[in-house]
Amino acid sequence: MGAYRTAEVTRKISKLLEVGFSREITYTTWMTNVVLVKKPSRKLQMCVDYTDLNKVCPKDPYPLPNIDHLVDNSSEYQFLSFMDVDSGYNQIPMYPPDQDKIAFITPKATYYYTVMPFGLKKIGATYERMVNIVFWDKIGKNMEVYTDNMIAKSLLIKDHITILKAIFP
Repeated sequence: MGAYRTAEVTRKISKLLEVGFSREITYTTWMTNVVLVKKPSRKLQMCVDYTDLNKVCPKDPYPLPNIDHLVDNSSEYQFLSFMDVDSGYNQIPMYPPDQDKIAFITPKATYYYTVMPFGLKKIGATYERMVNIVFWDKIGKNMEVYTDNMIAKSLLIKDHITILKAIFP
């Protein structure tokens, strides 16, 4: 990894450490590499390559919603608010005995996530399960959810703010 990329990884790690999403680890049972990927905005995104770990982890059979069903359930509504829950996965703490299994190596040290990181095979199903539990009484009525994408929906504009306040009190 060149100097520019090493500096970028160091900046990303500093942010993760600052918010408590990551910690340094000395001994680990599993370790993987970080990869910097250029986003369409030309910024570099730090990703952890969990390909090998995902191969040995069992699949979580929790079902993801059918997109066609979500579109059909929202098509008759006149007012829609589309929300992308940025870093939503990072709101779910990692099970402490499994934290050492998601360790990643950087040019300066080895770290692990304390919260669910992107790239793990089970994240989509785990997050879907969580939002279904949190919003169970709203989904299908005035809200639709597909992992970290949410739609608040209403027939009348006067009801829309009330619905948004009910979803996010």
